[in-house]
Amino acid sequence: MVALAVTVFVVGVLTGFTGVGGVLVIPALQAAAGLPVQTAMATAMCSFFVVGGLAVWLQQRRHAIDWAPARPLALAAAVSSLLGAVVNSRAPVELLNLSLSLLIIFAGASALFPFRRGTLVRYDGRLARHKAIMAGIGAGVGFFSGLTGAGGPVLSIPIMVALGFPPLLSIAAGQVLQVAVAGSGTLGNLLCGSIDFTVAAWISVLQSAGLVIGIRLSHRVAPHRLRQIVASVCLLVGLYGFMRHLALF
Repeated sequence: MVALAVTVFVVGVLTGFTGVGGVLVIPALQAAAGLPVQTAMATAMCSFFVVGGLAVWLQQRRHAIDWAPARPLALAAAVSSLLGAVVNSRAPVELLNLSLSLLIIFAGASALFPFRRGTLVRYDGRLARHKAIMAGIGAGVGFFSGLTGAGGPVLSIPIMVALGFPPLLSIAAGQVLQVAVAGSGTLGNLLCGSIDFTVAAWISVLQSAGLVIGIRLSHRVAPHRLRQIVASVCLLVGLYGFMRHLALF
């Protein structure tokens, strides 16, 4: 458990620094705590609700959240995340492990090679089409997050930036999305899955402490090198999980 405690604290710090790394909590729970994949995903998602709530509070204190795009994104994600969590409880373990490995690889690749800002969307909250785009992103991200136990921003931020949304708006909206996804997904896991609440409680505290430290130090240390390190770790962990999955066949 000491290894798990150190890992989740470091993940919290790195997430505060770079916005990348939270998805690594799930394989850490599998390896260090010996939790089955469904329980690890459900427990991690429960902890992301606490960590995400803290991040939203810190962002709101800085008036960094534009709630106009965040609302349709989060509402759609809340509905689809519940469905994803229900599917998770019935999905084959091999499929979940493969999905998690691919998600971790995507997280590492998108951090190591960031998407360039596209030109498809210039968000205007007065346009129903733009609200529909946000809801569509939220629905897709929410379902996959509920299925894999991921928090959501790891998918929503690169997608929004690639479509043309401003990076800062994408990051802040992603934090709101995380709270909606984690809250709804946790409800689904309560109904159909299994959560280790003891582990969820103390890893939430450690992640939150690390997050606060990372955010406070982020303006003093250039995050570029740390982002590269975290991205490289994500790629290695994801590729290892993917190769293990292939070895089963």
